[in-house]
Amino acid sequence: MKFDTIIIGGGLAGLVCGIRLQEKGQNCVIISTGQSALHFSSGSLDLLGKLPDGSEVVHPLEAIGQLEEFHPYRKIGVEKVKQYVEDTNLFMERCGILVQGNSDRNHYRLTPMGMLKQTWLTFEDFTTFENREKFLWSRVAIINFEGFLDFYTQFIADSFEAHGAMCTVSSISLPPVEKLRSNPTEMRSANIARVFDSYESINQLVATLQPVCDEVDMLVLPAVFGLSSPIPMQYLKQRLAKPLCLVATMPPSVPGIRTQQQLTRRFIELGGTFMMGDTVERGNIVDGQIKGIVTTNHGDIELSADNYVLASGSFFSRGIIARPDSVYEPVFNVDVYFDEDRAKWYQTDVFASQPYMNFGVKTDVDFHPMMQGKKIDNLYAIGSILSGFNPMQEGCGAGVSILSAMNVADKIVK
Repeated sequence: MKFDTIIIGGGLAGLVCGIRLQEKGQNCVIISTGQSALHFSSGSLDLLGKLPDGSEVVHPLEAIGQLEEFHPYRKIGVEKVKQYVEDTNLFMERCGILVQGNSDRNHYRLTPMGMLKQTWLTFEDFTTFENREKFLWSRVAIINFEGFLDFYTQFIADSFEAHGAMCTVSSISLPPVEKLRSNPTEMRSANIARVFDSYESINQLVATLQPVCDEVDMLVLPAVFGLSSPIPMQYLKQRLAKPLCLVATMPPSVPGIRTQQQLTRRFIELGGTFMMGDTVERGNIVDGQIKGIVTTNHGDIELSADNYVLASGSFFSRGIIARPDSVYEPVFNVDVYFDEDRAKWYQTDVFASQPYMNFGVKTDVDFHPMMQGKKIDNLYAIGSILSGFNPMQEGCGAGVSILSAMNVADKIVK
């Protein structure tokens, strides 16, 4: 089977790259093993929250020039970063994903633990804050569903009270949700969200919440609405008598799953082929060029293309794999940056910046991976598989995925 471009990995980077290529007339296939890191999303997309030294970034575009030259943003170039950042809002809108925020100044959003974290774009479902000091409410009701363990109400209350809010914490019981409690493994955010795809279930929830509304300025609920569409969330907000603040739960993340579905739907609508549940076993490399790939499901049928994009992620999705003494990339065995001294891979303080997060595939300035020090011209790497940045410490994981994907798509078309 022949394509213009084969993309290995169906997460944020792979989907953005595939959609942009399809929009420009290419015929692409995305091969995805399974769940992506989008299922861990907390409802926002980060661009740059901190510099490597830990100092907070207020104006992310202004701070990019302070990053090291090997950082993916510096390889893209400051001017192109600005261009792609401006493109992102319209790109997301075309995918049916509405966001709030801009790149001139970071805003704050709530984490699943109730902390305020800097970010670039936040999905429209969620509440944003201009700064840490300007809290929006004085009386807050934090409400959970009985038996749902992935929403940490007390942590959220403690955080809100530290900002001067008075909080009440309670649990409610609704018949349609109670049916899930017969099996504890069913009491997960995605399953609860399916319950609230029904207007009847939402109306029952509104009736239960109504007595609380008179006593508070804001209702806080877990983000378990709108698994496939934002319509249930919009309907709930219209029916409630008080403003509603959603807080993302621990994984699986409903807003993350919906984002994955919307991006995938857009890619397929544009004519792209999405191979879910398949794994690339190896690449056929001849004279420094990728000639084709072999996948688990297709056996001896080789897939070929003019260009190949490695968007298979980092350690979490096994885009790169750690051995006791090394780190390697399993598909093409391209060069990977890592510290040869394993004792320097990590810090014992789990909250400290972890060095292994900087490990990843070595590329030139055009994101061509290196093999034994030589670039592969028709292979590109994008997203979290790249070396030279720490997505957790710097708060730039989504930004690197989106912008490197757009940059490589444009290089391929060019």
